[in-house]
Amino acid sequence: MTITDRVVDTNEWTADRIRAADREYVIHSWSTQGSVNAAPIAGGEGSWFWDYDGNRYLDFQSQLVNMNLGHQHPRIVEAIKEQADRMCYIGPNYAERSRAELAELIAGLTPGDLKMTFFTTGGAAANENAVRLARHVTGRHKIVARYRSYHGATAGAMALTGDPRRWAAEPSSFGVVRMFDPYTYRCPVGHPDPCPVCSGGPHLEEILQYENPDTVAAVVLETVTGTNGLIYPPEGYLRSIREVCDKYGIILIFDEVMAGFGRTGEWFACNHWDVTPDILITAKGLNSGYVPLGAMVVNQRISDWLMVNKFWGGLTYAGHPLACASGVASIKAMQDENILANTREMGERLGLGLDRLADRHVSIGDIRGRGLFYGLELVSDRGTREPLVPFNATGAAAAPMTAVVAAAKKQGLYLSANNNVLRLTPPLVITGEEIDFAVDVLDKVLTLADEAAEQA
Repeated sequence: MTITDRVVDTNEWTADRIRAADREYVIHSWSTQGSVNAAPIAGGEGSWFWDYDGNRYLDFQSQLVNMNLGHQHPRIVEAIKEQADRMCYIGPNYAERSRAELAELIAGLTPGDLKMTFFTTGGAAANENAVRLARHVTGRHKIVARYRSYHGATAGAMALTGDPRRWAAEPSSFGVVRMFDPYTYRCPVGHPDPCPVCSGGPHLEEILQYENPDTVAAVVLETVTGTNGLIYPPEGYLRSIREVCDKYGIILIFDEVMAGFGRTGEWFACNHWDVTPDILITAKGLNSGYVPLGAMVVNQRISDWLMVNKFWGGLTYAGHPLACASGVASIKAMQDENILANTREMGERLGLGLDRLADRHVSIGDIRGRGLFYGLELVSDRGTREPLVPFNATGAAAAPMTAVVAAAKKQGLYLSANNNVLRLTPPLVITGEEIDFAVDVLDKVLTLADEAAEQA
């Protein structure tokens, strides 16, 4: 081909052209493609992003709960540029500075004796490799996971997932057994005292007796349930699960893809309860999603095992230099800019604001959160705790929640909801004034939920 044979694109990439090309050629996640009408986005900075018409939105969900340091953080952007100038890619079979430095930093931040890291392109791949490794280390095949969970969209990670998105992927990988979640607001067994489900260990141990604990390789759970309702474990729950796993020689895997790297006000959510897993999964906030990156971090015992046993896992882009460089910059920025302190301070401010809203809006049933990882559960009746919309609702059945989210966006607040729970997960760099703006918008749009509750 000569230069004169090449097609020269002289058309400007306007918002209309981006929208048209997107509709024609891009497949969107979890969507019927004919109904997709994605808004073209022009840019972002800090806690805000904007479209081509100049409409600005406070990103109160950090996109997919991954942009912990917000949009276009200058230190991460610069680190990617510098790494691109130095070396864009080298295979994972070589030692490379950004990869080694990030692994060393992670070892210094993770709790207990968590030590060695396998880097992936995201949380799903990290979960897949963790399960495979647990099976190899133990020589067992079954995995215990929970119903209100999401671990990723690849085949193995989807098999672990409990939420309805797994239905379309079934039948899936064998050997996954499910347990109930410690959802104290809606305990699946009525929350007797003591409650075997919400205390964790007794429920798990009963399941193990039915399944034969000698066949169970790992228990996989989100330390704090993310997408499926922002559910925090009661005090003692994780410790109880840890003790049962230790009793039967089962590997404990914490999925902190959402909850990790400062989201709850600690480097990792498990620090709140002083419980360390055998394998920790993280992604998202590890580098604010600027380049695809995930990590599987293993403890000393598994590290020792790997020294004399082959690791049957690998990815072309494991420890991609651009991704690892962004991770190094992200961690250093969090340390230098006191991001954990800001998260705790802004989280307290948000919590107080939500408490005030609860006095004004009958549709607020439950408020739960730490740091900047909050769930606002909406109900049609506080007494019965009837959800504002049914579980897994779509179309007209989901209309009350859809209306709240849409009304908030019209006023410049970008939210998301799962079932009847609003997810409030802004960037960890958010300011007090931005928190107050979000609470003011919520105060206005929750009147729609109140009206729906009164009509139910």
